[in-house]
Amino acid sequence: MPEVVTTIAALRKRVAAAREFARREGSSDAPVSRVVLVPTMGALHDGHLQLVRQARDLGGIVVVSIFVNPLQFGPGEDLERYPRGLDSDVQRLEGLADIVFAPAVDEMYPAGSAETRVSAGAVAGLYEGASRPGHFDGMLTVVAKLFHIVAPDVAVFGQKDAQQVHLVGRMVRDLDLPVTIAVVDTVRESDGLALSSRNQYLDQTGRAAAVALSRALRAGSAKAESGPDAVLEAAGAVVAAEPAVKLDYLVVVDPETFLPVGVGHHGPAIALIAARVGSTRLIDNERISFP
Repeated sequence: MPEVVTTIAALRKRVAAAREFARREGSSDAPVSRVVLVPTMGALHDGHLQLVRQARDLGGIVVVSIFVNPLQFGPGEDLERYPRGLDSDVQRLEGLADIVFAPAVDEMYPAGSAETRVSAGAVAGLYEGASRPGHFDGMLTVVAKLFHIVAPDVAVFGQKDAQQVHLVGRMVRDLDLPVTIAVVDTVRESDGLALSSRNQYLDQTGRAAAVALSRALRAGSAKAESGPDAVLEAAGAVVAAEPAVKLDYLVVVDPETFLPVGVGHHGPAIALIAARVGSTRLIDNERISFP
C-alpha cells in the first residue's frame, strides 16, 4: 500500500527522503529521484488510475494528492456531496503510487481560506468559468500550492479537463515554475462516455442519455472537412435530439489561445461540450484537425 501523509511538513520530509534514497540506490543514469505528482480530488475511477499508471511509467517517485478543494466550488455546487472515500482510494492505488498526500482543509488553508490566490485570467471566465465563476482561480491556487509543497519534476493531468490543462500549462509558463506537465488522453466507457467522478450521480435513464455528449463530439469531428460551423451544427443536432440533456455550451477553440476559432480556421482545434443530465453537470472534449 502507498504511504498516506496528511501534513505538509511530513510530505516534504517524506519526498526529500525518497529522493535521497533513490539517488543512493539507483544507477547514475536513471531518473530514479524524479518525483511525479498526480493531483486528484479522490473518488478515484479508472480514468484517474490511468493518470497514475502514466506517472509510474515515467519512472521515479509517484505522489498522488487527494484533496477536495473548497476554493474551486461555488455557491450551490456539490462540495458537500462530492464523493469521498480515502480508504478505498488508497486501496486502488496499491502498486501504482508510492505516497498519497491527503491533507485536511485546515492543513491547506489554516486561516480558513487563502487571501493570496492565483488569477487565471480572461480565459478562465469562458466556458467552465462562465458557469462556475471563480472555479479556475481556486483550481490554480491549489495546484500552485501542491507544486510548491511536493516540488514535482512532472505533474500529470487528464485531457478530459481540457480548459484546466490549458490554464495549468499557462501558469507554469507565465510563472516559470520548474515542472513539466504531462497530459493523458480521456478514458472512456465502452459506449464512449468520459469517465468522471460525477457519473455516479446518474440514474439509469441519465446514464443512457449522457452518452449524447461523446456522440455529439464524434458527429462534429466527422464534419471537420466542412469547417467549424459544420462541426457545431452536427454536434448540436445530436444534443438537441436527446431531451434529457440540457446543453450549457458547445464551442470549438484554438488549443493555443483557448478562444473560439474563426470560420476559416485551419489546423488543430478542440471541441468542448458541457451539459446537465438531470442535476448532474458533465463535460467532455475532443481534438479536431481542420484541413
